[in-house]
Amino acid sequence: MALYVSPGFTRAADAHLRLALMFKARRHWGAAAIHFRRAKLAPHQDATFTRLEMSFHAAHLLEARGLKKAARDAYQRLLKEPHLTTSLKADVCRQLGWLYHRCASLEEAAARGRAAVWCLQRAVVAEPDSGAGLYLLGRCFAAQGKVHDAFIAYRNSVEKSEGNADTWCSIGVLYQQQNQPMDALQAYICAVQLDKGHSAAWTNLGSLYESCQMPRDAFACYTNGGTAATASSAALRHRLAALRAHLAHAPMPSVTGKRRPLPSIEEAWNLPISAEMSSRAPKSAPPPYPGKRSSSGSSSAVEEAPPLTPHQLQTLQHLQRNSHNLSPHQQAMMQQLLSQYRLSQAARARTVAKSETSGSSDNAESLAEDLLKKFADAQPDVKKETITEGVTGEAVLGGRQAVVKLEPLKTDPLKPLSFNMNMTSKQILDACKDNAGPASSWSVLGDGCAPPEPPPVPPPRLSPEQLAPPAPFVYVESKRDAFSPQLQDFCLKHPIAVVRGLTAALKLDLGLFSTKTLVEAWPDHAVEVRTQLMQSADENWDPSGRRRVWACASHRSHTTVRKYAQYQAGSFQDSLREERERGGGALAAGALSDSDGRESGPVKRRRGARMLRFGTNVDLSDERKWRPQLAELQKLPAFARVTSAANMLSHVGHVILGMNTVQLYMKVPGSRTPGHQENNNFCSININIGPGDCEWFGVPDAYWGGVKELCDRHGLSYLHGSWWPDPEELRAHGVPVYRFTQRPGDLVWVNAGCVHWVQATGWCNNIAWNVGPLTARQYALALERYEWNKVQSFKSIVPMVHLTWNLARNIRVSDPRLHRAMRTCLMQTLRAAAGTLGAVRARAVPVRFHGRARGEASHYCGACEREVWHALLVREHEKRHVVHCLPCARRASPALQGFLCLEEHHMEELLQVYDAFTLHRPPPPNSHAAPPALPALPATPD
Repeated sequence: MALYVSPGFTRAADAHLRLALMFKARRHWGAAAIHFRRAKLAPHQDATFTRLEMSFHAAHLLEARGLKKAARDAYQRLLKEPHLTTSLKADVCRQLGWLYHRCASLEEAAARGRAAVWCLQRAVVAEPDSGAGLYLLGRCFAAQGKVHDAFIAYRNSVEKSEGNADTWCSIGVLYQQQNQPMDALQAYICAVQLDKGHSAAWTNLGSLYESCQMPRDAFACYTNGGTAATASSAALRHRLAALRAHLAHAPMPSVTGKRRPLPSIEEAWNLPISAEMSSRAPKSAPPPYPGKRSSSGSSSAVEEAPPLTPHQLQTLQHLQRNSHNLSPHQQAMMQQLLSQYRLSQAARARTVAKSETSGSSDNAESLAEDLLKKFADAQPDVKKETITEGVTGEAVLGGRQAVVKLEPLKTDPLKPLSFNMNMTSKQILDACKDNAGPASSWSVLGDGCAPPEPPPVPPPRLSPEQLAPPAPFVYVESKRDAFSPQLQDFCLKHPIAVVRGLTAALKLDLGLFSTKTLVEAWPDHAVEVRTQLMQSADENWDPSGRRRVWACASHRSHTTVRKYAQYQAGSFQDSLREERERGGGALAAGALSDSDGRESGPVKRRRGARMLRFGTNVDLSDERKWRPQLAELQKLPAFARVTSAANMLSHVGHVILGMNTVQLYMKVPGSRTPGHQENNNFCSININIGPGDCEWFGVPDAYWGGVKELCDRHGLSYLHGSWWPDPEELRAHGVPVYRFTQRPGDLVWVNAGCVHWVQATGWCNNIAWNVGPLTARQYALALERYEWNKVQSFKSIVPMVHLTWNLARNIRVSDPRLHRAMRTCLMQTLRAAAGTLGAVRARAVPVRFHGRARGEASHYCGACEREVWHALLVREHEKRHVVHCLPCARRASPALQGFLCLEEHHMEELLQVYDAFTLHRPPPPNSHAAPPALPALPATPD
């Protein structure tokens, strides 16, 4: 929000970097990369982070995304920087060393091992007081079989940072490998006392107990490891099942039975550790064992229980080691000391906060985020100091930068109240001359309008029937029905609608879009492929198949029409063969039955998940290649055509792939288009070519805020993420969900702002494009999303400012609401353009007329990706010219040195367009005269 209100404020670099770190932690790689790039381009005079630190985080993003070689190269470039601080050098060496240790694709094993040790040793030298580098060095030595060196590294790591559960877990692994079970037990206990949720330590502890023939304690440890450990390990799930079955028929352990090789887990939890361990173990008291229930009447005793003295601890340890050979008096003394020890530890544990340390993992992201915590903390620690005379009370961030003081915001040089949509262009220019420049932040929605935000779920609460409404459906029987105004009215009145029979009534040759025709026409045409998991339409499981989630995973690649056609046909033949082998009935045109889908949950998934390939975004924009196909679509009624005077997107003046051009989708059963709203909330058209069906889900635009709220709960980005909603969860949240089947030849109309997601239930192709009806509602929703995209730092694919000026040139508007919204946008952008030109001229920046070539794409700022209209500030960067908006140009150079300003239009022409754009009042209809076939602008309902 701060970047939206004031994009040029002095801490913009910090804001972008912290956003990038948050997106990286949530695995939103694309959004993180965008904000890292913007953070580097922003000025760093007041930044908390240096450019080298930003480069380090950007390199780690490459590692987290799986681009290992690119990350290695980025780390190595950083190490060559002459101004690298010792602290940052240690971090870079740690990450590079661990990358060499983990990634087998970098070099051969021996070379990687040497490189990893060398880098980690450099990290230890650069930052000798840090235990993180020593811990990783120990891991590398252990992997290479250098047990003695590993022990030394772990011991030194514990001395530097005693509260590291990962280190104690690794020490336990080494002891277990050296056949020292008691020492391994104590190390694992140290780890889980530091972090009760340390799944690796619990799992290793369970394995230790199992090797000592103590299945009950092993089962307890495996269970304490949590669901995350069992969900990610099939072997662990099998062990748990086997132990559960064994314990169900095993006799209870006898008190007089044979001596156990290890203390039970509860005894070990409270057992004083050996002198060697205690010299390096954490000094704080262990929390109570998670499996033990405290009695209700012991609270006062816990609070009053005195701690054991060192002599008593030594006595207790001696008695426990000789528990098999004690006199009754000694046994009573041991029980008394043990009871007192437990009570004192439980009392002290009340004040011990639950550890938040993440478990041991070989995952580069989680480990690296722990190591980089001092950089990634959104709120640094600030020490409170006494304010002395002559010293300001500003705390210091990171020992370098002062905390930003709360000061009154400076008023904007422009006076919003002095502007209104009734002003002439001359009055606007005169008012701009009295100001120093454009407003620091302006909105196409007008002055005084709050930034758009997701709406809450509207009241009242809907009934179960209203939460599952039937899809609006209309059947077209003739060409006259297809071109009737009532069909357009029907579509505009509903969030989503199915039009059946339209393609047959208009005799559209859908065979032109079949796979066979595409292969014959252009077999080497590019196809983007998404590899996805096959599952039923109303379910979405995580990769392990154990938990239902919203995250919709897919992997991107590319192929050709010919190769995908072979895959599509082969998939169909494989399905026929499987059907024959099962002895089932005739297979329909690729349809999956509901029963098949509902049985494809975790039980079926465990037998082996099937992957599929979805051919998407096949570009049909080239008229030279696809002339027959595009000509066939001209048979559609005007409101549904790709190109039409009544379609806003036809007035953009240049290609926006997939929006004002046709895209084709080649599908096999299970192919998914995840949940989304169309770009800038424009309407869309989708025709199923067949032969199979598609299943659709839709949510009315008034409820999109509820969908976003649930995305946030699931840790997914509404704009950047890929998500597949659970219809039942949506309905439980009060969000209605349409669900229907699109058959071959059906046209689906998706109205402005409707949230929707689609899955193929058969083998089929689909074609789709966007349209923009000339209605106030469509224009308002597009502008609102344009502004909300600014708030979210998300690029608007539709250049709404450029589009609005083209509409003002090309059409007459008779709807007062549409006219008011467009006039406001024209006024705001004219103000901004005039202010920008005044600001650059005041700084002696050369201004040249550039014009616009036919079909030239709209321009976006290379830093913030916002649309830049009319006044383009251009500067050469890496041997190419990059366009900037004024705020980003000022951040790069307050005096705009090295910039050139290019004008896209003559100012006189813009003034004429603005003044000529008035509300058109059509003459009253003459009852004796025949109405015109096509009015200048039909007043379509909202």
